[in-house]
Amino acid sequence: MTGRDPGAADRGTARDAPAFPRRLWRALDRHPPPGALAVGRRWRSPLRGPWLTSVFGLVLLIGLPIVIITGLLDYAAYGPQFGQALPRDVGWLRPPPFEWPTRPDWLFRVSQGLHVILGIVLVPVVLAKLWSVIPKLFAWPPVRSTAQLLERLSLLLLVGGILFQIATGLLNVQYAYLFGFDFYTAHYFGGWVFIAAFVSHVALKLPRMISALRSRPFLAELRQGPDDTRPEPPDPDGLVAPRPGPATVSRRGALTLVGGLSLLLGGLTVGQTTDGPLRRTALLMPRGRQPGTGPNGFPVNRSAAAAGVTQERTGPGWRLTLAAAGRTVTLDRQQLLALPQHTATLPIACVEGWSTRQTWTGVRLRDLAAIAGAGEPASALVRSLERAGLFNQAQLQSNQILGPDSLLALKVNGVDLALDHGYPARVIVPALPGVHCTKWVATIDFRTTAGG
Repeated sequence: MTGRDPGAADRGTARDAPAFPRRLWRALDRHPPPGALAVGRRWRSPLRGPWLTSVFGLVLLIGLPIVIITGLLDYAAYGPQFGQALPRDVGWLRPPPFEWPTRPDWLFRVSQGLHVILGIVLVPVVLAKLWSVIPKLFAWPPVRSTAQLLERLSLLLLVGGILFQIATGLLNVQYAYLFGFDFYTAHYFGGWVFIAAFVSHVALKLPRMISALRSRPFLAELRQGPDDTRPEPPDPDGLVAPRPGPATVSRRGALTLVGGLSLLLGGLTVGQTTDGPLRRTALLMPRGRQPGTGPNGFPVNRSAAAAGVTQERTGPGWRLTLAAAGRTVTLDRQQLLALPQHTATLPIACVEGWSTRQTWTGVRLRDLAAIAGAGEPASALVRSLERAGLFNQAQLQSNQILGPDSLLALKVNGVDLALDHGYPARVIVPALPGVHCTKWVATIDFRTTAGG
């Protein structure tokens, strides 16, 4: 097979470089480390080439922006204006502030579910994309020009960024905190590093990806078996093997394998966002599976035992304290049950991606604000009986207090809340992250200003 030299374009760039960099590239070219060239020649798969790499790249170009956008939306849902989104101090990397809506009530459920499930589904595609370009890691010299050096640095941030986000994200949904640092901070700032590298890479490679996709008809490629599979012509990026071996699998087979693995991961994950038999299939999600039966048999993120909340503290002596404008009102559970009750079927969703939809009954938060003498409060600080933990309190926006379905829930599915689900009372607000639907509520402080 003949064709132009894959390194010709890079060497041409090197000839046009200033004298010192040009001498450096030539010195690197003349003195490869022992075995470097031999290792590069061992990658002989005839499947590798711009077309297959571009197919994987197109899937990621469609999927990764959805993961990025939903991740930023999820950060906004935690109320960064109250300093309760993690990490708290992000400087100019804070997204534009806006009031998180309570409608549609499934907003956080869908955004967080998409973020987690799509992130997992894309893992085989990411690994396949890295496999398709791995010969470039062994190219010598590693760079032939200053421009290529900058491109390699952006690739380092891109590959390192996405692998870091995948690893920390998967460990988080498995509750396996092995990294020795704060997940929220690392995942957020790591995400911005990846976003910058991703945007730069797309700007550099999009024209080449489009031309590569146009070079081979997609449907025609899918009709070819291993016997019909031929290497692509040599390319400037050096993706095509210099001495390709015989094909043991077709490009159709490679795409089928990657797609099948993605579907399998999706099938083992999506059940955590549904109610019913499919929840038992969420084998990759330890907290997303159905933990029991009956009205209280839906998932729980943090149990009462883990939170240090005992039956003694939630028994007959429990009282809810409402505060507003310097006055307080204290109510026991029987007094709360005697107030007008409202029932709403609302989802509750966790940052790890699981969610469920249940029927909640309790007192509207806006009615409690009126009892406390708050009128139309700008915000409310809800504190839990849980004395420690990142989420033992939450601040609510005005629309989250005044919404018709925003409740201090006393019952679920027609029965009293179980202790693990927040008995004697918990907050349920449409579209609010589950960790801010505070359980074991002790006090609600209604405030006339949003910042407290």
